[in-house]
Amino acid sequence: MSEGVSDTTPGLQSGGAYDRKIGILTRLAYGFGSVAYGVKDNGFNYFLLLFYSQVIGIDHHLVGIAVLIALMVDAVSDPLVGYWSDNFRSRWGRRHPFLYLSAIPASLSYFLLWTPPQGWSEVQLFWYLLVLAILIRTFITLYETPSAALGFELTSNYEERSTLISFRYFFGWVGGNTITVLMFAVVFTMMATAEISDGRFNRDSYYIYGLISAILMFVSIVVSAIGTHGHIPHLSQPVKQAKRPFLDILREVRLMLWERNFLALFIAALFGAVATGLTTALSFIFYTYFWSFSSEQIGLLTFGVFGSAILGSVLAPIATKVFGKKPAAMVIGLIAFLGSPMPIVLRLMGILPDDGSPFVFWFVFVTTLIDVGLIICFQILTTSMMADLVEQSELKTNKRAEGVFASSKTFIRKLVQGFGMVTATTVLTLAQFPKGAKPSDVEPETLFRLGLYYVPVLLAIWLTMMLVLSFYKLNREDHQRNLDELARRKAAASLAE
Repeated sequence: MSEGVSDTTPGLQSGGAYDRKIGILTRLAYGFGSVAYGVKDNGFNYFLLLFYSQVIGIDHHLVGIAVLIALMVDAVSDPLVGYWSDNFRSRWGRRHPFLYLSAIPASLSYFLLWTPPQGWSEVQLFWYLLVLAILIRTFITLYETPSAALGFELTSNYEERSTLISFRYFFGWVGGNTITVLMFAVVFTMMATAEISDGRFNRDSYYIYGLISAILMFVSIVVSAIGTHGHIPHLSQPVKQAKRPFLDILREVRLMLWERNFLALFIAALFGAVATGLTTALSFIFYTYFWSFSSEQIGLLTFGVFGSAILGSVLAPIATKVFGKKPAAMVIGLIAFLGSPMPIVLRLMGILPDDGSPFVFWFVFVTTLIDVGLIICFQILTTSMMADLVEQSELKTNKRAEGVFASSKTFIRKLVQGFGMVTATTVLTLAQFPKGAKPSDVEPETLFRLGLYYVPVLLAIWLTMMLVLSFYKLNREDHQRNLDELARRKAAASLAE
């Protein structure tokens, strides 16, 4: 899978970033690496609450608390690993040692998360969930943060960055969604028994899920590491420096990050992570209870995400080229976020037909496919906007810090997204949603309250995010000026030598 650098002539920008297009094999290998994170993310977002509260029987508040604690503990590791990988020196470069070493512990701990012991008390199971959640998130950080930073490092081209990150998001969404579709289309149906008529509530279903997911995560990490290994000699190496006090390191990181464009992206991402945690935690709750969709219908809905991934991944590079990253992100984001709760609003208003109507399912299917595609496009654009801050920071610090900037997004997602889970469980509590209930047991009044609390909270969070994002100002011309200045400095340094 590795192509080395034979597909390009490596023209090094300051610090080692290539200002050129990346070959297709590198794009595929780098993109495929996000399958590991996509599988993990889908599991935590869509199955974890359902599995541990409705199948294992832990109170949903305890599940939310365990996930929140794990996220907050793990969030500390992101900037540390990011800075560590920026300054790590080895014959395999700054990033790849982390990629290789994380493959086995990340996949093994994820498998164990879905095989909790039987016969344990609720308190014991809470601690089991908490410990395993911390372990898997820590091990995946050792992979994901250096891997994401590698994408920032492979190219500094304004448009190519969006293209490369599009591959990353495409495989991340497709990889995680493939397992989800498999679960609803095959496993849950196969695991239905006389005692448990719905395979979603059979714990053996999740053993199969954990095993398949762990294998896929391992393959994804190893293939991506090997597939990008040939670029190591042409990437930047940090300057060897003496050990410094921790406070000096903090001051250096502060100098890198204390800037308006970064703060706009950072704060906007805080709100976005809360909204993501809220929507993903309640996604299958709404499908199962609010819409009364069958496992087969939910499988088809999740299958539609493949179309969403294609839509978002194709649209982002085009939008970057035609409109620029921020204008495209603002317009696409507003359309996506205002349209997301539309089916629920129409149901609350009594406009959509009752459950069982084929029109309701296909209306939800089409709107979800388009909306998720626009959200994926928005995510690609904002990630590419973050990557462009690497060169701006280098002008201030004379150091490349891809790991620090890449870790800021995962730091936010882990630190704050747990609050989205807590918000979701709060919505369930306010709606007086029963624990362990089958779809037929939930009263219509409860479902109405569920939608009534969910929609305004979600819209308020998303619109606040878009307002904050509007303060980001770096555009195509600014980025090119940064690249030109870095090239000028590099040329001057070469002459001085």
